[in-house]
Amino acid sequence: MTMTFPPFAGVVRQLIYANLAVYFGLLLLGWVAPGAANAILSLCALTPVMVLHGAIWQIATYSFLHTGLWTIVFDMLSLWFVGAYMEAIYGAQWIVELYAVSVLGAALATIGISYTGILHLTPAATTFGPMGGIFGLLAAFAVRMGDQQFLLFPLPISIRAKYLVVIYILIAVASLLQGPGGFAYLAYLGGALAGFLYARQAPRRGFAFAFSERAYGLRNTYYRWKRKRAARKFEVYMRRQNRTQETPRGSKVPDPDKHRDPNDRRWMN
Repeated sequence: MTMTFPPFAGVVRQLIYANLAVYFGLLLLGWVAPGAANAILSLCALTPVMVLHGAIWQIATYSFLHTGLWTIVFDMLSLWFVGAYMEAIYGAQWIVELYAVSVLGAALATIGISYTGILHLTPAATTFGPMGGIFGLLAAFAVRMGDQQFLLFPLPISIRAKYLVVIYILIAVASLLQGPGGFAYLAYLGGALAGFLYARQAPRRGFAFAFSERAYGLRNTYYRWKRKRAARKFEVYMRRQNRTQETPRGSKVPDPDKHRDPNDRRWMN
């Protein structure tokens, strides 16, 4: 059972700094030039119809935008707690891959489902925020460390992580079913699904590490094959150099020991 935050360090700290920098940067820009700030928001937020018309960057940039002060406070505290806790166990590479997969999965799910027209969703709607990536972290936390218990502050009640994540997901589903106003929760659920799949399939240190290890293994196998090939060629060469010279039939090969000078130091061992 835990009620304290993990150390503020690693790649999670860098993600939080990046989100804060974007938030305060747009806040200052909105105070100086509101038109420019609104233009950046419209270009960087996730709008499915714009993505299919070439705004590919939106599948990543939308996760760094925030709606307000309390929203970013809650989002960053969630990212800090869940992300840093798992980073201390699985490493920075694993967290980077998990968060990126969750953000991308949330964006793709939002784009794909928005074109189906179900629940009155429309591809012209816009969403943004890091909760797709955070829900991916939560889902992975439930898969890998679901029995970890937490205190529900300020209530003196403990709950397992997997049940807490289920509650979050049910709230997102209920909000989505409310209608077009729940469009943002579609990204939450897409991120949760992507995080769940990654946590079930990813190696202990991430896909990038596993791929690099496999690449090094293939490279070492190739080098071993080259060394063995060179060794076989060298053996063939040595056999050819040490082959016995044929003499004409009936002739005798002189014995060098019969003509050796005992005083010649070249013959001494």
